[in-house]
Amino acid sequence: MLPDVLAALSGLGLGLSLIVAIGAQNAFVLRQGLARQHVGAVVLVCALSDAVLIAAGVAGAGAVVQGRPVLLDVVRVAGAVFLTTYGLLAARRAVRHDVLAPRGGAVPASLAATATTALALTWLNPHVYLDTVVLLGSIAQSHPGRQWWFAAGAAVGSVVWFSALGYGAALLRPLFARPRAWQVLDAAIAVVMLVLAASLVAAAL
Repeated sequence: MLPDVLAALSGLGLGLSLIVAIGAQNAFVLRQGLARQHVGAVVLVCALSDAVLIAAGVAGAGAVVQGRPVLLDVVRVAGAVFLTTYGLLAARRAVRHDVLAPRGGAVPASLAATATTALALTWLNPHVYLDTVVLLGSIAQSHPGRQWWFAAGAAVGSVVWFSALGYGAALLRPLFARPRAWQVLDAAIAVVMLVLAASLVAAAL
């Protein structure tokens, strides 16, 4: 039983180390948490997506990804287009007071649109295939007979992180009572998205 627990804890630690970083997906989850818009759905989409990718990596999909680099190039280009669009929208919010994050009469994005954005930010990110599928999948094999315990630990790490980020954002809401704070956040999100888009284009060339 102890080796199973150790494998799960190893997966938990590695999973957290890979997702606790500033990126497009985390920035989106944070913003939704601050805005209190469809937080549960966003957390669910991100956590389930990670679980599927982790399971695919443990099942051996990492070898397929490594053997077909052209697939990653396609994802890089698609991801760059999406991130550029999202980044420009964030920049627009940062400079226009009338499109700042939710206030009184603002109409929030629909559940479908929000879930679609969360899916795109997850599945159009080539790093998720390299980190979650290839890296996690490979390291899981270092726990022979306990790969799925390792996978379970990594999946729990995703649930814990996205839940903490989405729902924990409420602790920052007093700060974001000021429109200027939303401008700074959206400006930071725009920079992150555009830098990531540029890195994807560079990697595909």
